[in-house]
Amino acid sequence: MADALPRRSLQARLTLFYASAVFGVGVVVLAVVTVPLAGLRSTVPAHSAATPALTGNGDGIGPRALLAGAVVALVVLVPLSAAVGWVVAGRFLRPLRAMTATARAISAGNLHRRLDLGAPADELTELGHILDDLFARLETSFDAQRHFVANASHELRTPLAGQRTLLEVALTDPDADATTLRAACEQALDLGGHQERLVSGLLALATSERGVARREPLDLAGLAAGVLAARREVAVGRGIEVVERLTPSSVAGDVGLVESLVANLVDNALRHNHPGGQVEITTRGRAVTVANSGPVVPPE
Repeated sequence: MADALPRRSLQARLTLFYASAVFGVGVVVLAVVTVPLAGLRSTVPAHSAATPALTGNGDGIGPRALLAGAVVALVVLVPLSAAVGWVVAGRFLRPLRAMTATARAISAGNLHRRLDLGAPADELTELGHILDDLFARLETSFDAQRHFVANASHELRTPLAGQRTLLEVALTDPDADATTLRAACEQALDLGGHQERLVSGLLALATSERGVARREPLDLAGLAAGVLAARREVAVGRGIEVVERLTPSSVAGDVGLVESLVANLVDNALRHNHPGGQVEITTRGRAVTVANSGPVVPPE
């Protein structure tokens, strides 16, 4: 039943309230001030202005004329107050309209929009600043989710492919014995543990608004040496020479994410290279550098 009633805007309701308030005040003024004044009688001098004596009273404004003038004033004042109330309400509700339009645009997928209402001069502009902060956190959250999906699909592809290859080779080998199968299972378990650490690191990065929340000390040189050892056969198969310049480097961070970072750099250096090329990895201070002899990647 309530849905069938016509909906009035907030500006129309404020205007109606303002006009009703002015009309009520006018009626009170008419009842309290105008009606008693209608019974007063004016006095006039008897013969000349120089004589201060008063000899008679003349009729003042009659009650009917006074009431008629007051009613006319109210009739003129009500639409005038309604017009002024409409303009004033629209001016005060302008930030609210900006909030509505921006929220509608953001809900359509435009997450970078902001209200930008200026300095917090009143409660509405202060609310606008709070909403801007909320929109910024929402944008950060959605970006983190998109990055997590992209990173997870990219990072998990290599260990899953390696795990599948290990199992396929072990199953298709007719001469495989228990020792061979056990070794394949151990390698598959190692890859599974790497996947678990990688997913945990990506989840921690995606759910944290300030980046990595948990940091632990690690040796960047030792981590890089482990990544290179796992890709040594790939480099030999492609005829690529790997040069290691690893000096002890102590940093703090997430082990899974740092390992994934180094692995990505090494994989790209091997993939975007030519037969007989070279890959050089260096750790110095708190930095790791990977260079290769492949084609130059344009800056863009």
